[in-house]
Amino acid sequence: MRLCVVFFLGFWLPCVAWADRLPIPDHGPALRVQGSNTIGAALGPALVRGLMEEQGLLKVSTEITGHDNEQRIVGQTADGQRVEVDIAAHGSSTGFTALKQANADLAASSRPIKESELKDLAALGDLKSPTSEQVIAIDGLAIILHPQNPLRQLDTVQLARIFSGEAKTWEAVGGTGGPIHVYARDEQSGTYDTFKELVLNRQGKKLDPTARRFESSEQLSDAVSQDPQGIGFIGLPYVRQAKPLAIVAGDSQPMLPLNNLIATEDYPLSRRLFFYLPPLQTNPWADALVAFTQSEQGQAIVAANGFIAQTVQAMSVTPNALMPEGYQALSRHAQRLTVNFRFEEGSANLDNKAHQDLGRVLDYIKQHGKADRRVTLVGFGDAKDDPARADLLSKLRAMAVRRELVKSGVALREIRGFGALMPVAANSEDEGRVRNRRVEVWVY
Repeated sequence: MRLCVVFFLGFWLPCVAWADRLPIPDHGPALRVQGSNTIGAALGPALVRGLMEEQGLLKVSTEITGHDNEQRIVGQTADGQRVEVDIAAHGSSTGFTALKQANADLAASSRPIKESELKDLAALGDLKSPTSEQVIAIDGLAIILHPQNPLRQLDTVQLARIFSGEAKTWEAVGGTGGPIHVYARDEQSGTYDTFKELVLNRQGKKLDPTARRFESSEQLSDAVSQDPQGIGFIGLPYVRQAKPLAIVAGDSQPMLPLNNLIATEDYPLSRRLFFYLPPLQTNPWADALVAFTQSEQGQAIVAANGFIAQTVQAMSVTPNALMPEGYQALSRHAQRLTVNFRFEEGSANLDNKAHQDLGRVLDYIKQHGKADRRVTLVGFGDAKDDPARADLLSKLRAMAVRRELVKSGVALREIRGFGALMPVAANSEDEGRVRNRRVEVWVY
């Protein structure tokens, strides 16, 4: 296989040319992946199996290692040579630790890398660079209950009160059923880190020390679904027999963890799943797995494993009275694409995922004949003291996306800015303001 990079819209992105087969090491695994249980339990192994089959390996299967949350994917070359890939799924933070200790070639994470980890791993290169930080899927943290719990929705403030132990009964949050039993992922989990960041930290609270902790997503979900007083948080594919709640953040509408709302990252507890590829590493299997994951085949595996693929699709939006009139009119005549462009924190620059999404949106536009005035960009922002300034900034964000599309020959129909209307997160926190600063793509 020949590894390469392509310069696209101002960024270098990985590509793969399947001219030659990947090298097979004489001893030990061809690739070591460590980190997130959310990724490593099923998605990571499925992607590795897909890559192995793409490579023409035979008898691809999974071996049990005897260690919890660890597995080995094995295949065989045509001449009988054994190929191994080791996957350890003990939590996102363990992936970054393994990179530092040279015990992994690739880190799987269900949260962005922390500043402290970036500094700690600086010797491996810039792990926030576009080629290193790879969004492989979108997930939503589902808040789950026992199937017979009648509660239908909670806001993020109520969630913080419940999971910190401050709200001890269902009656305290508008429900019924007496004492609340709290279930949570373990301390190493990226799912827990995400919940802590999106819910607990924003309300200045810590997890109830009496919460029942789990390393396994499946075990946590099954425990909640068997406890009429239980509540927990879990990655979307692990809802299983439990009941998901609709969630409200700030002034947003209640949102269930539905595929379209997670794909656009509008759902308040949506999150990105990552592979982190050290820029200075030299393992071609790591490069190949990243490139395979971003391919159409790789994203099909993402969807088949219950996560949200980054494949761009058009969806109809039903207008309602809570939408501005101009947005209602748009929804009557056009369809929205399942992607939102977002920006680096404190910057007008598109973030790493947005640069990858530009390529996907361009492919959709060209494949569906939308390049000639069939696309409208709609910008949104966070609340400002001056509503006119919010309107202007929202339109300027849309224009930033327009500039990139025009470079590739797309003639747009219209640019719209709706200011701070229709928030998807609370404007009272930095992360909420970042989520509200977004650009939607609509096609006719």
